[in-house]
Amino acid sequence: MRISKITIHNFRSIEKIENLSLDLFNVFVGQNNHGKTNLFEAIEWFFTGSGNLEDICFMRISSKEISVEIKFSGLQRALNYIINEKQKKILFEMFGPNDFITIRRNNTHEKGQDRQLFNPNTQKWENPLGRDSTWRQFLPTLEYVSTRKFLEDVAKYGKATPINKMLSAVLETMLESDKKYGEFKKMFNELFGDPEDPDHKTQVRKNIDEIGYTVASYLQKQFPDCTDVKFKVENPELEDLFKRFKTSVDDGIENDSSEKGDGMQRALMLAIIEAYANFRKQKGESKDFLFLIDEAELHLHPTAQRALKNALYDIALTGDQVLINTHSSVLVADDALNQKIFQVEKINKVTNVFPISTAEKTHVVYELLGGSPADLLLPRNFLIVEGKSDYIFLSWVIKRFYLDKPLIQIVYAEGNLDKQQKTMYAINVAYVPLGVSSPVYKDKLIILCDKPNSKSKENDRNDFLTAYKHLTVKNQYIELPVDALEKYYPQPWQKSDDEIKKMDKTISAKVDLAKEAAANMNKEQFEKEMPVAFNALSKCWNLAY
Repeated sequence: MRISKITIHNFRSIEKIENLSLDLFNVFVGQNNHGKTNLFEAIEWFFTGSGNLEDICFMRISSKEISVEIKFSGLQRALNYIINEKQKKILFEMFGPNDFITIRRNNTHEKGQDRQLFNPNTQKWENPLGRDSTWRQFLPTLEYVSTRKFLEDVAKYGKATPINKMLSAVLETMLESDKKYGEFKKMFNELFGDPEDPDHKTQVRKNIDEIGYTVASYLQKQFPDCTDVKFKVENPELEDLFKRFKTSVDDGIENDSSEKGDGMQRALMLAIIEAYANFRKQKGESKDFLFLIDEAELHLHPTAQRALKNALYDIALTGDQVLINTHSSVLVADDALNQKIFQVEKINKVTNVFPISTAEKTHVVYELLGGSPADLLLPRNFLIVEGKSDYIFLSWVIKRFYLDKPLIQIVYAEGNLDKQQKTMYAINVAYVPLGVSSPVYKDKLIILCDKPNSKSKENDRNDFLTAYKHLTVKNQYIELPVDALEKYYPQPWQKSDDEIKKMDKTISAKVDLAKEAAANMNKEQFEKEMPVAFNALSKCWNLAY
């Protein structure tokens, strides 16, 4: 089974999350201390019921009901894992062919933290399954990899570690039936002898017994009734052998995994868990897994982060479900089928979770990368102008006089077109990628245009500003008092209408004039005699990141 929807009430910083719809692969992104881990711990509490209720209740208000309600899909297949036929029949009679089941855990019942299911026939919450062991038979297997979980928790032998479960399942039956293992146990017994068998006293056994007699003589001084102390050396069981199990990794140098870097250790831990899930499926134990991975990118280089995401995404495509908490733009940026991205945000100390659309991802990734173009090695702002001559002139002016100002990028609209087209159409083509498709610069960039010289161009200008009304809020659209930059230059570079018409016949004439003017005028001429152009640059710098 997998989670279809989840509802959480009064768990830590989560007051209410209603019917949050999940997919196979889910990424939760948000700043530190906004409640991402609380969301995962609420799911963990649903599965385990462990935790001090006073510590997990919302705002520590113990009178509030804590409730985690999950709607699962895949019920019909999950019924196959229930061993008790009576309980299986109860569920089948309740749900028939329905493939969805809604289960909740709360703190208001007699046993404190019972789980119940919603009976569609009685429209009531009931618990026909009793103990947790039955629930575990058909609910997905939870693997919660928190930031507090380390490599040794999964890679070293322990009662419930993935390595233990895989080794035990693979080796136990095989070794017990292996002839050489039987010979090993016999040789071990011959070496250490049997303390209960006086006829089987090896030298090792005699030495051990002698130590026992010495200890007994000292013990009798305090407890006279104690007559003997025996030290036994039992035949090693498989569990004893596995305790010496170690994991080594060869990445050019072969050594114990615990000596590798943090990134390698975390990647290895996740790889072992992934192998364990796949191992169970190969053994016919195909009950679904639910992976909760807190800060999946921890200690990993961005390239390794993308590889990790691809590996976890492959798990999700096989039917298991993956939920990731992250600060990494790498885990958010790529689109994929069966994937959902959520933003976790704390507002007035209360955690909220919002699905993020594809259109909103750009802003989310931008925030993850630092919230400033400087973090992306991008300009701190953009200035859009009409033509190449505007671009050349202002770029040269900046290089000569204003290198101490914020770095801005000048974009000329004609450069975005295959051929000259209407002025405002060209501006629109340049503006959309910067101010619409990628809203990072929406409230920052400046547009500098010539004054329209016809009624049709004036209408185009008005239509453009109507479509993008926000440009007028901060006066981001600036217009020269003349219809050509060449008319706005100081003398001796200023040109008349007739001179401009002649220049239009030569492609490079306006560009050459722009270079000449920018290279020869002084700073005072630019600021005093071209105040609108200077104002456009000033506003671009003032609004810059």
